[in-house]
Amino acid sequence: MKQFFGRMMNSAPAPQPTRRTFLKMTAGATAGGFLLGLNLPATARADGMADGTAKDMFTPFIKVMPDGQVIVLDKHLDMGQGNATGLATLVAEEMDASIEQVSAEFAPAAPAYFNLFFGVQGTGGSTAIANSFMQYREAGASARAMFVAAAAEAWKVPASEITIKNGVISHASGKSGGFGEFVEAAAKQPVPEKPAVKDPKDWVYIGKAFPRVDNKLKSTGAVDTYTMDFQPDGLVVAVIARPPKWGAVVKSFDASEAKKVNGVIDVIQIPRGIAVLAQSTWPAIKGRDALNITWDDSAAEKRSSDQLFTEYRNLADKPGMPADVRGDTDTAMASAAKTLEMTYEFPYLAHAAMEPMDVAIQFNGTHATIWAGSQFQTIDQQVAATVLGIPPENVTVNTLWAGGSFGRRATADSHVAAEAASIAKAWGKQLPIKVVWTREDDMTGGYYRPMYVHKVKLGLDGSGNQVAWQHRIVGQSILSGTPFESVMVKDGVDETSVEGTAHTDYDLKNLRVELHSPKVGVPPLWWRSVGNTHTAYVMETVLDVIAKESGRDPLDLRRELLKGSPRLLNVLNVVAEKADWGKKPAEGRYRGIAVHKSFNSYVAEVAEIALEDGEVKVKKVWCAVDCGIAVNPDVIAAQMQGGIGYGLGAVLRNEITLTDGVVDQTNFDTYTPLRMEDMPEVEVHVVASAEAPTGVGEPGTPPIGPAVANAVFAATGTMPTILPFSRTGLSS
Repeated sequence: MKQFFGRMMNSAPAPQPTRRTFLKMTAGATAGGFLLGLNLPATARADGMADGTAKDMFTPFIKVMPDGQVIVLDKHLDMGQGNATGLATLVAEEMDASIEQVSAEFAPAAPAYFNLFFGVQGTGGSTAIANSFMQYREAGASARAMFVAAAAEAWKVPASEITIKNGVISHASGKSGGFGEFVEAAAKQPVPEKPAVKDPKDWVYIGKAFPRVDNKLKSTGAVDTYTMDFQPDGLVVAVIARPPKWGAVVKSFDASEAKKVNGVIDVIQIPRGIAVLAQSTWPAIKGRDALNITWDDSAAEKRSSDQLFTEYRNLADKPGMPADVRGDTDTAMASAAKTLEMTYEFPYLAHAAMEPMDVAIQFNGTHATIWAGSQFQTIDQQVAATVLGIPPENVTVNTLWAGGSFGRRATADSHVAAEAASIAKAWGKQLPIKVVWTREDDMTGGYYRPMYVHKVKLGLDGSGNQVAWQHRIVGQSILSGTPFESVMVKDGVDETSVEGTAHTDYDLKNLRVELHSPKVGVPPLWWRSVGNTHTAYVMETVLDVIAKESGRDPLDLRRELLKGSPRLLNVLNVVAEKADWGKKPAEGRYRGIAVHKSFNSYVAEVAEIALEDGEVKVKKVWCAVDCGIAVNPDVIAAQMQGGIGYGLGAVLRNEITLTDGVVDQTNFDTYTPLRMEDMPEVEVHVVASAEAPTGVGEPGTPPIGPAVANAVFAATGTMPTILPFSRTGLSS
C-alpha cells in the first residue's frame, strides 16, 4: 500500500512505464477468444506494487471473441462515474475497432490490476482514467498490431499495407475481414515490446461523446447488475444487529423470538454483532427486530454533536500541529491595521449512496467467492482471507456494478467483507450468503465525513489587503489507525484534513495552517472530494471577505493571487466569461464565484441564487473544468453536474448529528438528498487541454459550496459560516 494516497490525492501525475513486456495467452484459454495481457515493468511495481507480486503476472485487459466482440476488462469499480466507458473508448481508439463492438466487464482481483497510484487494486481519488490512460491505450495498440500481423501473414502482403477501420481489417487488393476471423492467428503473433499509440491528431473517439457502455445494462434492469440484485440459487440473506453506539459490545442476547419468525434460518453471533440468516431480506429484518440484546456500552462513544462542537471550538483557540508555514504570521498579525476572526462549523456527513452496502459470499471450507461492488478488491480479498483462515489467492472477488459510493465502499478495514466472511465461517454451510445493510443500517452505522471546525484570523493593512492569515483546523483524522497512516500522516498532520488549505496555490502572505486531530469514537471516512469539501469552502469564502474589505471584485482578487497558477487562472477566466461575470444579474439574483484544484483537476464555478422567503434557491451554475485530455466530454460534464448536485445537498441541508453518541438521522426523510426541484440549471465548459487526464469524479463538488455562500454574502452582507444552511434558516 506504499505511496497510496500520497499519489492518490493531489501530488504526482500518472506514472508512465518506460518498458513493457506483453504476453499473450493461447486462444483456447478463452474458448476460442483472444486475450491480451500486460506484464507490468519494474518501474510500475516500484510505484505501487509489493515486491514480487508481478513476477508471474499474466492477466488480460482485452478479450476478443470469435464473433469479433471486443471486451475490455476494467480493473476499477464503476460506481456510476463512467470509467468503464472511458477505458473501452481508449481500447477502441487504439484498435481502430468500431465503438459499437466494444464492451466492458470487471477484471478479477489480481495484482495485474493494481491501481498504479495505490499499490493495491482499488478505485478512488478520481484516479481511474488518470492511472489507466496509457496502460489501456498501449494494450489496444498491441492488439491492433497483432491482428495486422495475422492478416498480413494470411494474405501474404506487407503489414504496412494493412489498414483497420471500424473493426474491419482491409488490404488494397480488396481482401477484408473482422477481428473474429483472425482471433486464433492473432493470438499466435509476437506481442510488441513497445506498441506505438496514435498521435492525438489521429484520434477518432478520444475527445468525442459516445453513449456509456452501461446504459442498456442499467436501463433494462439486467440480472445481477448490482449486488443487491444478486440472487443465486440457495441464497441466504443476513442482516446484522450492530451496537447502537460505537464501541459497545454484546453483553448477552436471546434469539428465541427471532427464530420463530417464518423464514429465519439461524442466528449467529459475530464480532460486529448478531447476524440473522433468513430465506430473504424481509424475514431477516423481522427476525432482527425480534432479537433481545443487552449491550455493554461502558467503552462506547457517548458524546453529542453539540458537545463535540464545543470541544472543537475550544481546541481551535489553541495552536495545533503546523501543516503549512509561509513567512512570519505572528509578527505580521501584530502589526496589522485590522484583524478579523471567523469560525466555521461543518457537520458529519453520510455518503448516502443509492445502493446500501452489501456483499455476497460462498465458502466451501477452502475457497471463498465474493460478489460485490468492490472498490478495494485487494483489501476485500485479504480481509476475507484473514477472517476465513485461507490464503488470499483462495478468495475470488467478482466485482459487480455499484449503485454509488462517494467513498463509502473504500474502507480500509473492508468491514462488510469481514462481516460476510465471519458469518460464512461461523455458519459452516456452503450456501451463498448475502449481507445486506438497510438504509437505516448505513445511515446510523457509519462511516462519515468527519465534522470540522475552522478558525481563521486575518490581518489586514489599512486598505483591507491581507497581510497575515492564521488558519486552524479541528477534525478527526481519517487515516489514523489505518494502513495508510504511516504514509499520509506526517509529523502529526493528516494530509486529508488540510489538503486544499495547506500548500494552497494562492499567493498569500504570512500564512500559517495548523491542525488538531481529536480522538472520537465515530468512524470517519473519505467523502466525495475528501478534505477539499471543507477547506475549499473556507478558503474561497474568506477570499470574498478580503475582497469586500479591500474594495475589490472577488474575481479580480483571485486573478491577482493566482498569477502563478495558470490552469486555475484559466478556468476562473473561462467561467467568468461564460457567466458574463461583469454584468449585473437580474433583479433579485445574486452571484458568487469560487475556484479550486483537487485531484489534479481545476474547476471554477459561478452560482446564481435568489432568496425566496429568506431561503437560498440556487438557480443556475456555470462550471469550467480543466481535467487534461477529455476522453469523453459527456461523462466529464455528467460528473461535474453530479458533483455540483451532491455538494449542494450538503450545503443546503445534509448533516449527521449525534445525541448521546447515537445518530439522529435514519433515512432519506431525515437526511434529505437534493431533490429534483432543488437542482439548478448547470452549464459545463470542458477546457481543451493536451495534458494527461486527471480526475473528474470529485473535483466538481468543492467549489459549489463557497460559490453559493459567496452569492449569499453578496445578497446579505453576511457570510454563512455554519453548514448546512438549514442550521441557520437559510434552507429547509
